[in-house]
Amino acid sequence: MLPRATNTRNQRESVKGKQSGRTQEISRLIGRSLRAAVDMKALGENSILIDCDVLQADGGTRTAAITGAYIALVDSIAWAKGQGLVTGDPIIDSVAAVSVGIVAGEPRLDLHYDDDVNADTDMNVVMTGSGKFIEVQGTAEGEAFDRDLLNQLLDLAAQGCLDLTALQVKALA
Repeated sequence: MLPRATNTRNQRESVKGKQSGRTQEISRLIGRSLRAAVDMKALGENSILIDCDVLQADGGTRTAAITGAYIALVDSIAWAKGQGLVTGDPIIDSVAAVSVGIVAGEPRLDLHYDDDVNADTDMNVVMTGSGKFIEVQGTAEGEAFDRDLLNQLLDLAAQGCLDLTALQVKALA
């Protein structure tokens, strides 16, 4: 989190020399999500480092980071191809992520902070552009949820990811 991304000023953890468990977990989630979009053999001996900075935190930051990081991934691979570092196309699918939850008994997409802290159920869903699930993280914060409610949330998330995928295509055009 960059300073001023939240109401109180936060120092970057890298300056402190140690990352929290939460930061490490989010970093691993973003990495897993992006690797699902890449043919690692086609990438060859190259490594890509993507730094996700949250400029304004208001819930759903890890899902926004994944969706934006995919754009950076495609851009960096295009650069590497232009430099002759990569041949072919290592991108095998797109990646987008959304938050969904149950707030006041109602399924909601893209939870902002007020929804997130009051949600009975909170879930992050990461999907490929072809509609496959990469990761689903869901928790009943209050009342437990049943399979029907889970299906509603997954359907809502799938539509949200589909909408984000269309925006990614437009941004990359």
